[in-house]
Formats: sequence, structure tokens, C-alpha cells
Amino acid sequence: MSRKAIGPSGAVMVFLDFFREIREKEDEEVKRKTVRKIAAVIALLCLGAVVLTGCGGSSSGSGSGTDGDGISIYVGETIFDSSLDPVKGAFSYGYPVINNALTKVTPESTYTGDLALDWEVSSDALTYTFHLREGVTFHDGSDFTAEDVVFTYNTVKENQGGNDSVDLSRMASVEATDDHTVLFTLTEPYSSFLDQTACLGIVPSDGYDSRTFDTMPIGTGPWKVIQYDTAQKMILGANEDYYGGAPSIEQVTILDMEEDAAIASARSGELDLAMVSPNYVNEEIDGMHIENLETMDVRQISLPVTPQESYRTESGDTVTVGNDVTSDRAVREALSIGIDRQTIIDNALNGIGKPAEGFTDNLEWGNTASYEDNRKDEARALLETAGWEEGKDDIYEKDGLRCEFTVYAPSGDTARYQLAQAVAEEAEKIGIKIDVDQATWDELDTEAFTSGVVWGWGQYDPVVLRNLFYSGAFTGTGTANTVRYSNAEADRLIEAALDANSREASVEAWKQVQSVTANDYAYLYIVNIEHSYFVSDDLDISVDTQIPHPHGHGAPVINNMNQWTLK
Repeated sequence: MSRKAIGPSGAVMVFLDFFREIREKEDEEVKRKTVRKIAAVIALLCLGAVVLTGCGGSSSGSGSGTDGDGISIYVGETIFDSSLDPVKGAFSYGYPVINNALTKVTPESTYTGDLALDWEVSSDALTYTFHLREGVTFHDGSDFTAEDVVFTYNTVKENQGGNDSVDLSRMASVEATDDHTVLFTLTEPYSSFLDQTACLGIVPSDGYDSRTFDTMPIGTGPWKVIQYDTAQKMILGANEDYYGGAPSIEQVTILDMEEDAAIASARSGELDLAMVSPNYVNEEIDGMHIENLETMDVRQISLPVTPQESYRTESGDTVTVGNDVTSDRAVREALSIGIDRQTIIDNALNGIGKPAEGFTDNLEWGNTASYEDNRKDEARALLETAGWEEGKDDIYEKDGLRCEFTVYAPSGDTARYQLAQAVAEEAEKIGIKIDVDQATWDELDTEAFTSGVVWGWGQYDPVVLRNLFYSGAFTGTGTANTVRYSNAEADRLIEAALDANSREASVEAWKQVQSVTANDYAYLYIVNIEHSYFVSDDLDISVDTQIPHPHGHGAPVINNMNQWTLK
């Protein structure tokens, strides 16, 4: 990529403007965003200074100014929002960056050994035995042993409230039977425990410090933290002693900035990779191309399946639940078969993504009930058979009830709001009126009980199906089974999946859960989104070894960063 010098005087003036803005504004969200803008300007100034002092990369291009051996990238704000400590939930996507876990996710969405070579599960599904790799060292040179695993898991167990990315609630104990063998004992069968082992990076038992690891964690992974400036940048250096082989790129600088600043930086040649929303994918940037990467991330609208009524929670609170329109199965099915998903994707997401009727088949346990959509005449006939009649404005009515309900998108999430609007346009063509609104996440905790909500789901752990379909999951609080779905056969299969003593058995049960719930249309699946990145023509991000990205845009692209190469 070509390099362009950044005019420091103009950037300094922008910096001063932003500084005045943060002093004048009282709103905390404005302050947070302004700080990010200031950080972006500082980062650009630093990059410009690198160019002006003659320390830029080679003509083959890289944005970090390390003689062609480093790159600069923007992957969103996700990894800057919290601690870098895996004990507190950092990098819990199921792949190694700074800290390795016992297992990791493959490009086929299965699990393979990482720090563990292999493992066994007892016939009663209560004990898991992991056999560890030998000869692995931490970044500080200390040896990795079973004691480090025991320490990490016990520390998280004792501070479970500080890590909501890993569920160790059913772990009774963990012990090292020798230097390279770890035995976990559970309080009850829980097949999802294997999923947890891919989400928790291991820290050194002797070198761990809670405060230090927030910004300078020590792990066994392919990358070491060289520098971390909160809300500004993170500099990672290649681990020459990584057990899987040292990365070929010596240094990666990850910048924290607003998306528009990232686009500007990419245009000026100062970024080698930039995450972008679908609205930008048709832009042209010299020396860069778009990569739309596969995900398991599904956008769906929850549709309450019971009529409206009052519900008393265990704490004695009374909440309103259910919806008299969406509780009619004919309405839910008419939406599912009547909307044109590709049109919705084209209108809301610039055509980026794939139509979805369920969880994606790139998940080992996915079992999508595929069917043809855009069957508007059939959808109308279905409603009329169920007793709905067209009203004066072409919206159906039944017994004085108008076929109308509200769908919420989270405040500030433009993509989900646009999806809801596009769905509403399609729904109106079949005589169903959807009112689109926005609410904060706190507000959605209750609005979801009576209205549709545009959710994003996408993870390797199939326990998400329990949250969506298990009748006992609904408690009148939180986001589990907000539609109040109830199916005895689904409950039985979910329990069988959780109690299974092999991955194969649990996967088969989870697939059956999707089969028996598909025809109830409790969720309106819309799109399997894709994650888009502008990538330098001189950078190969090894698309073939990318894992299908889980929910959350940005950080997942670095799952295989140790395999990236500069041409």
C-alpha cells in the first residue's frame, strides 16, 4: 500500500476541537466517544510521524512502520472494552491469540486439542481427563504444566462473577494427577463443559497478577503484548517460541478508533486491514480489497408464542408477558414463509449475508429446516384459513384484533434497526403490520416478553438452544426463552443433550431439538450475516483457515493471525 504523510498541524487543530468538546459536554456517552476520537487522532499523528521521520515500511506495504515486517489493523472496539485477562473473560472466542486454552475451534466448527493433546469423558459424564502438551512455555519463559490449568480454573471458579464468558457452575473440582494430566469432576452431567474448555485461556500459576494482566497478560499463545494503551492501541509481537511455530509477521498494531476514522486511515495507506459495516462494502480503496467472511452469527426476531397475560416471578414481581397477535401460529408461519429474505438483506445490509431459516449448517450441531420463502399468496391464504380477514387498509383483523405488533431493535444498532424496517416492509405485503421501535438493552429485558426483538445469536456452544427453547428457562427476567416456548419433547431432548457423555451423542440430540421446534416458528430467522473487512492486497489473512466467526463483529478475524503473511 502507498503511504501518505499526515499533516500534523491540521490534526492538532482537530485534537483541540475534540478536547473542547469533551470539556463542554456532560453526557457520558458523548465523552466516551470523544475520547475514542481523540485516541484515533493521536494514533494517526503517531503513524504520520513514523512516515515523516523516514521509518516507514517497504514498498510492499504495511501500516505499522516496521520495515515491512509489521502491520496495523482496525478490528472494532470489542477487545478494548474490557480487561485482556482471560480469567476475566478476555479472548473467549475459542481460539488462541495471547493465551491458549485446552481446546480450540477448527475451521469446521469442531473442537481439537490446543494445550491439551486429547481428552476422555467417563461413562457417567462426570469426569473429564485432559492430557497436556509437553515442552510448552509461557512468554516469561516458565514451563506450562497441569498446575497452571488447575490454578486458572480454580481462580475463575472462585471469581465466576467476573467472567460471564465461561460457565464453571457445574465444576466440582479440578486436580493435577501429574505434570501433564488434569482431571475435572462435575457435580452433574454437562456436555457443554467441553465448550467451556475452548473459552478459557490458561495463565501461569506463579506469574499471575490480576491487575497486571488487565493490560499485560502472559500466556503461551503466538502473540505477546508489547504495549497496551487503553482506548488507543495494542501492539503485539510474535512469540518466537510458540509451540505451533512463530508467526511470520513480526508485529501487529491494533488501533481503537471510530469506523469513519478507520476508513480514512485505510484510504491514506495507514491500515492493512479495517473492519467495515455493510454500508461501506461497495467503496473502493486503492491497494485494498473486500473480504466477506463466513460467520455462524444469525439475526432473528423473537415472537412470543402465548397470549398476553400477567406472570408472577419467583421474587414476587408481576410482569406482563405474551402477545395476542404473535401467539397465533398462523401469523408466525405466514411471516416465515411470506417474507423475501434476500430482498431484506439487499435493502438493509447492502446484500451482505445469506438468508437464514435457522442456525447455520457451518455449525457442527446446526440443523436448519430449509424452505422456500417469498410465498406471499400462501402466507395470505394461511392467515385467512386461521380466521383473519383483510381490513380497510389491507391489514388483517380477527375478532376486532388488528394483526399488528411491535419489533424492537437495540438503541444505536443501525444494522438491526434497518433489518427490522426491511422486515416490516415485507410483512405489510402479506397484511401484517409491524411497528419498529428502539430500546436500550435494559428496556429490552422486559419488552421482549410482549414484543418482537431483533436478536443476534451465534456461538459454538449449542447450549444456546436451551436458552431459546427450554420451557424452564423462562423466569420473567433476563433473555432466556422470552417467547415462553414450551414443548415436552424439546425439553426431553435438551436434557438428553446436556446429560450426554460424548460429543456425538449431544450433537445428535441438539439437532433433534431443532427438528421438533422448527414448525412452531417461535423465531423469525432472517440472515446469517457476514463480517466484512478491507484487506491490503499485500496481506494474506489465510481465508481458508479462518473459523466461522461467532457473534460479535471485529475481533474474530484475528483468530488465525499467526498464519497471516505479507506478500
